[in-house]
Amino acid sequence: MSDILSRLSPPEGARTREKRLGRGIGSGLGKTAGRGQKGQKARQPGNIHKLHFQGGQTPMQRRLPKRGFRVPFPVKTVLVNVSQLERFDAGSAVDEQKLREARLVQGRDVRIKILGEGELTRKLTVTAHGFSKSAQEKIEKAGGTVVRLAAPAAETEASAD
Repeated sequence: MSDILSRLSPPEGARTREKRLGRGIGSGLGKTAGRGQKGQKARQPGNIHKLHFQGGQTPMQRRLPKRGFRVPFPVKTVLVNVSQLERFDAGSAVDEQKLREARLVQGRDVRIKILGEGELTRKLTVTAHGFSKSAQEKIEKAGGTVVRLAAPAAETEASAD
């Protein structure tokens, strides 16, 4: 076993010699050191330039017009229709936790708004951040009650700034 280990060597071409640049004409990489004649790529400190650099031309991100505004802390609103509340038992209280268990609301720090599409035949106590007029009318017509929540934490922080 030790006889084999002592004779191990890397395969042909696996190890190459280091390029010794600028060591005279006889080395094959003397004078211009393999960089050719003049030009940006021949200069020091090498072929390093800024990301998105376009050779002195005005870059794309400066040529295009800037439009619009991106809200730094957007408040996402999840919409739930009155017809989707039909799955809950009559007389139950439908809050954020129940809506999440039913997979009607997903995500963190979301605002829940109930919309009036469809019909509701069950008496429910619905708790949400917002209600459309038609949704509120349909819930109350079915004998239920509407409870409005305060805005989520992210919305109050954004308005405080």
